[in-house]
Amino acid sequence: MDKFDKAIISELRLNARQSISFIAEQVNLSRSAVTERIKKLEQSGVIRGYQVLLSESQKSGVSAYFEIQHRCARCAEVIHIFTTIPEVITCQGITGDMDLLVYVHASSMQRLHEIREFIDAQADIVKIKTHVVMSEWINNQA
Repeated sequence: MDKFDKAIISELRLNARQSISFIAEQVNLSRSAVTERIKKLEQSGVIRGYQVLLSESQKSGVSAYFEIQHRCARCAEVIHIFTTIPEVITCQGITGDMDLLVYVHASSMQRLHEIREFIDAQADIVKIKTHVVMSEWINNQA
């Protein structure tokens, strides 16, 4: 990837529905060059697809981050708890007072509460702090 491919990707991340003409103008290339580059980026798998991102208020269900502190010597010793919960999207080791940051998307607030209670009841879990997602402003994950 060269600087033009990176610029095209940057423009598509801002708005994947903008016209080829507009992107070409922004990156100082012809429309045909931009079209060809996008096609190559798609075929090579650099661009895997396009998606619609709904605001949190339009999504069904509820998302939350759990900050978790455990008493094990290593985080890997408690990960089995989270692999049994299908609503867990990510589980990451973090620095600071807490050990793990777990992102969950549940079908309802009741289900989120059940998941939290399940995690909290585990013998190796010392502390759990919940942050419910109210709005999503930027999501560059794909």
